[in-house]
Amino acid sequence: MKIALFSDIHANLPALEACLDDIDKHKPDAIYCLGDLVGYNIWPNEVINTIRKRCIPTIAGNYDFGIGRNSDECGCAYKTDDEKAMGKVSISFTNQITGEEERKYLRTLPAHIRVEFQLNDDKLNLLLVHGSPRRINEYIFEDRDEKSLLRIMHDADADILCFGHTHKPYHRILEQTGETTRFRHAINIGSVGKPKDNDTRGCYVLLHINEASSITNKDSIQVEFVRFTYDIEKAAKAIEASPLPDQYADMLRRGY
Repeated sequence: MKIALFSDIHANLPALEACLDDIDKHKPDAIYCLGDLVGYNIWPNEVINTIRKRCIPTIAGNYDFGIGRNSDECGCAYKTDDEKAMGKVSISFTNQITGEEERKYLRTLPAHIRVEFQLNDDKLNLLLVHGSPRRINEYIFEDRDEKSLLRIMHDADADILCFGHTHKPYHRILEQTGETTRFRHAINIGSVGKPKDNDTRGCYVLLHINEASSITNKDSIQVEFVRFTYDIEKAAKAIEASPLPDQYADMLRRGY
């Protein structure tokens, strides 16, 4: 089975359209969206309705959760006063332009999606979250302590944990010893519409699970990171022509 996973579009319609066009070329068996459809750009409604039109199963990101409830808090961990001020403009603007039907959709998005496979007498659990299984806005960075990450995955009964939120893609394979050695996979799927890993291209994941996939064979689950180009200038100029801070346009042009 080939599963396409994408996240963190952040109202960047040109990026979403390019992402879906690229995904279609790979003909996946299933497609899932891990949230944060809105914020930081001018197309929250168009992004939401594109996802709805395609009937793509989607979970709530922290920004979706806030906008769905018409809140002035997005659950973002801004580090400086400047970032906080910019973020305040973004969530206010997004609340102003998001339609009521679109807001209702965001409000009803599930917190996670669990997919259970039965392969080779093994139960293989795929868990899709936005931030972490514990909190919608918890950041799981690549340098997370291995014991901490294993504990999070064990408590969530996740053999494969896919998430976004940090906008920085990675794949870590964690070995868990006991009566039987098993492997868990932590996969950050990156960002479609607001990359932060110094690569301006959007990113999504193709997860490959086959009849031989097993929790005891770390190589039997394949993760493919796919980068795609899109019209960055269209997205950046849309920001500059809106009340949003111009710095968000610069972030798209530089990938940070």
